[in-house]
Amino acid sequence: MRQWDNETWRIAVVGPMHPYRGGIAHFTEMTVTGLAKRGHEVRPVNFSRQYPELLFPGETQYEPESEAPDVVQDAPRLLDSINPLSWFRTGFHLRDAALDAVLFQYWMPFFAPAYGVVARGLRRHYGIPSFTVVHNALPHERHLGDALLSRFFLRACAGHVVMSDAVATDTHRLAGPDAHIEQIAHPVYERFGDPVRKPEARAALGLPNDAPVILFFGFVREYKGLHVLLEAMPDVLEAVPDLRLVVAGEPYADAARYREIIDHHGLHDRVQWHDEYIPSDEVPIFFSAADLVVQPYVSATQSGVAQIATHFERPMVVTDVGGLAESIPHEKAGFVVPPEDPSALAAAVVRFVRDDWAERLVEGVRKRRRAQQPARLFEAIEGLLRKSRG
Repeated sequence: MRQWDNETWRIAVVGPMHPYRGGIAHFTEMTVTGLAKRGHEVRPVNFSRQYPELLFPGETQYEPESEAPDVVQDAPRLLDSINPLSWFRTGFHLRDAALDAVLFQYWMPFFAPAYGVVARGLRRHYGIPSFTVVHNALPHERHLGDALLSRFFLRACAGHVVMSDAVATDTHRLAGPDAHIEQIAHPVYERFGDPVRKPEARAALGLPNDAPVILFFGFVREYKGLHVLLEAMPDVLEAVPDLRLVVAGEPYADAARYREIIDHHGLHDRVQWHDEYIPSDEVPIFFSAADLVVQPYVSATQSGVAQIATHFERPMVVTDVGGLAESIPHEKAGFVVPPEDPSALAAAVVRFVRDDWAERLVEGVRKRRRAQQPARLFEAIEGLLRKSRG
């Protein structure tokens, strides 16, 4: 161990980074960047293979043509999720780096065997503690053995950072009652830059300037409830006929189900679906064009989309599942409605438009944004490191 006294540590951060795409990769890059800016010597370690292609539900795991952030450009791509030889190679690499600690990004039991073997080997043979940022202790879509796998990894760690009550509860149960857990609010994503002027954003998407626009953003999966929002749209349009719904996200399931709902209700001229992955440089356009972001999740623990919306100061309608209501307090930063209830969802959207809630809720979102700066994440990680010292 080295340099504990002046609180500057050599930390490896293990997780997906560029060229992998998506919220976890963005979060890993934010973690590496933030810890480095606080003076720590950070050693990022990337995946050589995140998912086997046959198991990946989307078109591709990789970002469109783009450059890696400077801080992760030289990150070695070592860890193959399904190749045990790579797990030992990763462990030896981390052993040789003279580390004070290893920090894993954890969001799915699929990665627990690889992570668990590395973390247990480092602890048992070299006395190097592991910590984890737990995005989900259990997945949104459950499978047999999920709890057993998560327990195998989480109990190998000396501490955990969680970002919602739901994940805290699962982590306590799986990691053990004596686990060191730091709970914070999910930090906002600042990587997407500044908002675009609304008229410019709407012009880029071919949307009218004077119509209310709501946004569903992110990969389309069953648990995210796009079907509930589409079923709510007839009631919304009866009260607000000129409203537009923008769906921005690649389907990770059969899109025919959603197309059939659109056909059945005759929603073609009111629903605009960009059914592909949205590159980072286009994200500001979608959020800046919207008045309201809607997350009609059927189940959840937490959501990075809420933090993107907070960064762009957009109110939200969310369902009361997992930690969503913690992120978006009712009638302060948005509205919270029951899950799988198209009528309640429609009523909240109509209420937002008809009763002029925008200004009040935007002020609440700004307060949330100030409270959810990434510095809290780095402070929590440092707090766990201090606790593990004794």
